[in-house]
Amino acid sequence: MLASEQTYQQIERALRKAHSKFQDAGENTPLTDIFLQVKQESGELLIFDDDDCEITRCVVEEWIGNLDEDFYENVVPVLRLSLINLKELTENFNVLKPYSFVLQDDERETVEDLYLVDDDTIVIDSDLLADLDDDLNAFWEELSKN
Repeated sequence: MLASEQTYQQIERALRKAHSKFQDAGENTPLTDIFLQVKQESGELLIFDDDDCEITRCVVEEWIGNLDEDFYENVVPVLRLSLINLKELTENFNVLKPYSFVLQDDERETVEDLYLVDDDTIVIDSDLLADLDDDLNAFWEELSKN
């Protein structure tokens, strides 16, 4: 899915607004992930915390009425690029680390982990960790042979 400049601007404006909601946490820094829910029919992008409290929302006009079967797969790179474009902001939410930006569908089911922020590690693509379990199991199996 090719996204227009206006689409990126709308998403990035919503992310900035979400960031501003966590600015005044003071000593009580929340422990939460940031959930991005995209509604395919209405084109809405809603941003929630762990307690299902809506932080902000916007309408991405380009997504209104998009009925593609692979819609969510197509919005992943668009959302990820928006998060990367705002890297300074994305990595500095006033939230306890580690925290993640997670894409959810209309039923609030996780579609994709978009961006993980930790003090020493930032994971932008979950495919980087896809075979980690297999690698660890092979490592332990090799160790147990000795």
